[in-house]
Amino acid sequence: MRIDIHSHVIPPRILDAIAADPKGFAARVEGTGAQRRMVHEQGYVYPLFEEFIDPAAKLKVMDRKGLDLSIVSTAPPMFYYWAEPELAATAARLVNDGIAEMVATAPDRLRGMASVPMQHPELAVAELERAVKTHGFRAVEIGTTIEGVQLADPRFRPFLRKARDLGVLVFIHPYYVGAKAGLEAYYLTNLVGNPVDTTVSLANLLFSGALDELSGLKLLVAHGGGYLPYQIGRLVHGQKVRAEPKALTTSSPRDLLRTLYFDTILFDPQALRHLVDVVGADHVVLGTDAPFDMGDETPLESLAAVPGLSDAERERIGAGTALALLDGAA
Repeated sequence: MRIDIHSHVIPPRILDAIAADPKGFAARVEGTGAQRRMVHEQGYVYPLFEEFIDPAAKLKVMDRKGLDLSIVSTAPPMFYYWAEPELAATAARLVNDGIAEMVATAPDRLRGMASVPMQHPELAVAELERAVKTHGFRAVEIGTTIEGVQLADPRFRPFLRKARDLGVLVFIHPYYVGAKAGLEAYYLTNLVGNPVDTTVSLANLLFSGALDELSGLKLLVAHGGGYLPYQIGRLVHGQKVRAEPKALTTSSPRDLLRTLYFDTILFDPQALRHLVDVVGADHVVLGTDAPFDMGDETPLESLAAVPGLSDAERERIGAGTALALLDGAA
């Protein structure tokens, strides 16, 4: 069995709502057929691939890639973290109800992740509880930051605590808005900016004491953890020689890193080998980031190319870890 834990959809429910009220949702759909694209006022523009919208198209691509099960989450532009409470809550409900409809068409092959209005923590808690109770979701996707505010900020602690208490997997995914200094050219906002955002988010979680307080939280990190697993020694050294990194916690950054989970989307077998060496195969899961162009089109080949993996480690990464996170299965 092979499970993709990082696969995106955009439910027709939210698309229809945007098309009906482009001003209110600050977005519009342009073009027709294969040329349709989503344009957000915040600056995102991307094609509306059928795989985003149509479960049958998602299944067809899964078959081509050799995937048995996909845990689908919304595309990050649908987070609506900038929105006021009413719109934010509406958008999250549309996304979650829409994902539930999509996975219901193939429940043996698709499962859903919730989306929540993180900028309004009380609403986020309520929507998470609703998604778990109503739809049976066992995972939730959130941004690495919330409109520039770090996840380590105490205002988000009640939501993360609720996710932990519910046993829900929290998947953190980069979410950026507009250009960033030095990253304007060459698509660096994504190529470099996304891993940087992830790295900064994790470093804040490690040094803030948040992960100590939230012991038992199941936290999955996109894109192999950004740059952090490959520079963790620098954080360990910094905590030894500087006062600032140990002001709120004396827990080892390396030990805390090993409590987190990471997907395989690194595009380099040696980098993935290093990640497994640092955190263990039981903390790595298969991911594709489909259908974005920065996704892994050959995830099983990527896994097979990692040098020195045992059959047991491949099974762990391919399915075992994901099942343990979502179902509590060994």
